[in-house]
Amino acid sequence: MTFLRPVVIVASVLMLGESALAQLQPAPAADPRSASKNVKKKTIKSVPPTPPARPEPDNKANAQAPDEPNADLVYGAYQRGLYKTAFDLALKQAEEDKVPAAMTMLGELYANGLGVKRDYGKAIEWHQRAADLGDREAMFALAMLRISGRGGPPDRASAVKWLASSAKLGEPKAAYNLALLYMDGQTLPQDFKRAAELLRFAADAGSPEAQYALATFYKEGTGLEKNLYKSVRLLQAASLAGNVDAEVEYAIALFNGSGTEKNEAAAVSLLRKAARQNSAIAQNRLARVLVTDMGVPTDKIEGLKWHILAKTAGKGDLMLDEAMAQATPEERAKAESAARKWLGIQ
Repeated sequence: MTFLRPVVIVASVLMLGESALAQLQPAPAADPRSASKNVKKKTIKSVPPTPPARPEPDNKANAQAPDEPNADLVYGAYQRGLYKTAFDLALKQAEEDKVPAAMTMLGELYANGLGVKRDYGKAIEWHQRAADLGDREAMFALAMLRISGRGGPPDRASAVKWLASSAKLGEPKAAYNLALLYMDGQTLPQDFKRAAELLRFAADAGSPEAQYALATFYKEGTGLEKNLYKSVRLLQAASLAGNVDAEVEYAIALFNGSGTEKNEAAAVSLLRKAARQNSAIAQNRLARVLVTDMGVPTDKIEGLKWHILAKTAGKGDLMLDEAMAQATPEERAKAESAARKWLGIQ
């Protein structure tokens, strides 16, 4: 039987604060034992502070005090999208009562232009004040602003300082991003053992990005002892949390029965989920499963559709090109029509 070939992942780093797309090289189906050869690197993504989605426009008149008398009015207003209300309340607390959490909130609102005009300089000012008072969220946010050069020139040394301080106080996002710097070896000396320690902390705290990255460490024996079972368990956890890259890797492990019990149906279901989230590598692997006889029901039209979509995203596949060439004109037309519909050009 032909297996899905796992994607070997070697950790590398993008500039923190920048968006990243998965860069996985499609590989032909082969014995999984040969997976470590001739595979390009995979970029593990940094996790910047995540601005909240914008709900309905702010309306201060609609703000209501929470039921709990001791509830945080600032955060309550923020959660409901009442950003101007959150800003006014936070400013009062920050200036009159010197509340660090209120200062951090002001930094968040200024950085994302919520309830106030975006101003990175003022965001840094408020985060700095909160960080100096020991607020770990402010330390992390300040580090990400410093390293990305928002509000001033990039300052990686300052960013490392604040990431380390935030991680020491238990902030998993800070630990994860600090691990990336140790993996990169440019800002900090490359140290995979230290990176693994930081990733383990962030993974235990529930970070799906850290779980996925640590899974690759266990898979390759990078910075710690190789352990395929632990790798797959971490992939499963990250997959359940919605990490698309982990969904693909976990699906391949399930399909091959590598580090876990073989479950082809569950694997195909996960590949479909990731493919629908525009993961080109998932689209490629799903196409292979559906077009060829891999022990699951074939669906040539759908498989060729996913091949077209993966190829459009730069994930070509000579074997699937051959399958497309051997398809009947009617099959090709149906697959192309389905691909155009998916892309919204029909």
